[in-house]
Amino acid sequence: MLEPQSRSIDLPGVELSADLRLPANTRALVIFAHGSGSGRTSPRNQYIADVLARRGLGSLLFDLLSESEQRMDNLTGELRFDISFLARRLIQVIDRAGRDPELRALRIGLFGASTGAAAALVAAADRADAVAAVVSRGGRTDLAGAALVRVKAPTLQIVGAQDPLVLGLNEQIHRVLRCEQALEVVAGATHLFEEPGTLEEVARLTGDWFEKYLLASSPSAG
Repeated sequence: MLEPQSRSIDLPGVELSADLRLPANTRALVIFAHGSGSGRTSPRNQYIADVLARRGLGSLLFDLLSESEQRMDNLTGELRFDISFLARRLIQVIDRAGRDPELRALRIGLFGASTGAAAALVAAADRADAVAAVVSRGGRTDLAGAALVRVKAPTLQIVGAQDPLVLGLNEQIHRVLRCEQALEVVAGATHLFEEPGTLEEVARLTGDWFEKYLLASSPSAG
């Protein structure tokens, strides 16, 4: 297992904690946008980041919210559904990676869970030249709104078969997206993919997608 490096991401007016995994000679970096009420220490996202590392893909897991913002959100729940705010924060991190000497040469993918998936799609639309692929896990991709039709990066939506609300929403978005895309339904899985074998399937699908679109010798059309 590749141990993550602890990092601080300095952005205007805020400092965010992050975990960076960089396998030797990696050519890609997957930036994670966690879901409602979660953070970079999400065991599900940490597991997926470990699987990606074994496949030669780098990852950056960071807290979308500062400690004070998280405390406020724990009380009000207002920031976790503020997709514009979350997307702006994610875009700042994408831009920061593009200026980092260690990271700027890497192709970028975005992995979003729950409301973080909506932020990932908005960021992909606004940074189309920087974001080469997107994966959503149990994502509220519907909350990306008008940005959906501007997404150019190949996008994979992964949803549990036993998560009827999100499954229905993902099916709707599957018909809205104009980029290269796929919808994968994991049998027996509920929203958090806690059932035996289901998170492993998410990790396999995610790794396959990012290998195809981030590690290919030439960028794919989409």
